[in-house]
Formats: sequence, C-alpha cells, structure tokens
Amino acid sequence: MITYHTIQVNDLDIFYREAGDPSKPTMLLFHGFPSASHMFRDLMPALANDFHLIAPDYPGFGQSSAPDHTEFAYTFDHLADIMTAFWQQLDLGAAYIYVFDYGAPIGFRIAAQHPDWIKGIVSQNGNIYQEGLGPKWADRQDFWDHPTAAKRDSYRTAFAPATIKGQYLTGTQAGVVGPDGYTLDIAYTQTPGYAERQLDLIFDYQNNIKLYPTFQKYLREHQPKLLAVWGKNDPSFIYPGAEAFTRDDARVEVDLLDTGHFSLETHASTIAQLILRYFG
Repeated sequence: MITYHTIQVNDLDIFYREAGDPSKPTMLLFHGFPSASHMFRDLMPALANDFHLIAPDYPGFGQSSAPDHTEFAYTFDHLADIMTAFWQQLDLGAAYIYVFDYGAPIGFRIAAQHPDWIKGIVSQNGNIYQEGLGPKWADRQDFWDHPTAAKRDSYRTAFAPATIKGQYLTGTQAGVVGPDGYTLDIAYTQTPGYAERQLDLIFDYQNNIKLYPTFQKYLREHQPKLLAVWGKNDPSFIYPGAEAFTRDDARVEVDLLDTGHFSLETHASTIAQLILRYFG
C-alpha cells in the first residue's frame, strides 16, 4: 500500500508518497522534470516488500508548496537544501537513492555533501557526464552564455502539451505508454506561476553541469554501488552518460533498455527486478 503525506520543511509543505516497512532499507526516489512523485506509482508496489520507499515532490512540483519565483529561489542548490532538510526531518538515516533527470543533480549534491548517508544509487537517465548530454543542450548553452528575455521565452515550449507528450513517447514502441503520466504532468503546467519557476530552473541547470566534476570526484572517492539503468533511446540524456559511470566507479552495473526518457512508463517491472537483484 502506498500512503500519502505532507510535512512542513523550512515553512514549505512537502508532499511525499511512502510504501514498505520502515524496518527495511530506505530508498528515496527523486523525480524529474516535468513530473513529480507520481512517476514512481508503478515502481513503488514492486519494491515495497524489500524497501522502505519515500518519494517526495520538490517545491514547485506536484503537490508540494509552489511559492512565487520572486519570493523563492528556484535553483538546484536550493532544492537540494530542501531535500536535505526533508531527509533529516524524517530521520531516515543512511539510504539508497533513485535519481532520474532533475533528481540526479539533486541527489548527487546530497551524496557529495553527505557521503555517509548513501547506501547505493540507482541512476535512471540521471546524468552527471558531458557524454550524456544530447544535442538539445548546445542550444541551452547558448542561452546560458548569452541570456536574453527572448531566449528565456522560447523555452516556454518545454511546457507545451505536445512537448511533454513527446518526452514520454519518443523512443518507445507504439501503444505501450499510457496517458496517465503525461496527462497529469500537463495539468500541473497549468498551475499559477508554473512557467516562471520552471524557466528559472532551466536557466540554473548550467550550474549542474559545472558540478559534474564534483559529482564524479564523489564517485571516485567513495565508490558507491551504482546501478545505471537507462532508456537507451532518450534524446535528452543519451546512453553514453550511463556508460561513463564505469570510468569513475568500479562498482557499477549498466543496463540499457529499449525505451525512452521515462523508462518507468514501459519498464517499471524490469527496473524493479534489476534493483532487487543488484542490491539484494
């Protein structure tokens, strides 16, 4: 059974899903863009017999507080700080982390700052290598290097229903992705202030790339057990990013799946089996 909760963290309401026995090893599930913790709705039941699972919504996402971007810094440093406080407030202790998309720079910030908290890592299309950046990132680099209001406005297309649906369907076989996930994500884009806070995060993403050497150093120094399971047809975070983990960490398994960015939409049971085998 999945249960649903909200706690106050730094004066914000942080929503999270929970499943499994708290006496079992804890795994925190860090979602991506443009989603929220509902992306784990199929994975959590498949792991609940073996793990205590916690899946939060970041500020500005899903059911958590979404303060206006003029009153809250939508940066990855800030989101990682909130998730660190969330972890501490729930007194979770050492845990596994599952990082996807935006969850990677959040989870790896926490890991680099608190290596003793990390029992192992699942990176599902969660990139920390230049090799993993698909072609679209060249345009974003131009935006970061030479920002203008017009360039910022051009990224509003990232929240268009067709774009979000495309993120779910690109790289998958016809008829295998249900509409539930992308329909809910599209609904969240219609909430007040959504575009402005997400545009702030798109601009701040440059700081994640600047931290890639720090994240890689963490892997080299601490050698966490890491499962890199990747939708190999993802055009945003391409599969060489999964293979690059083996350069810095001797305890890595790489599994490339015939699917796209949102691999859990098509391969939740496969990913659950890989996790249970690798960390069992």
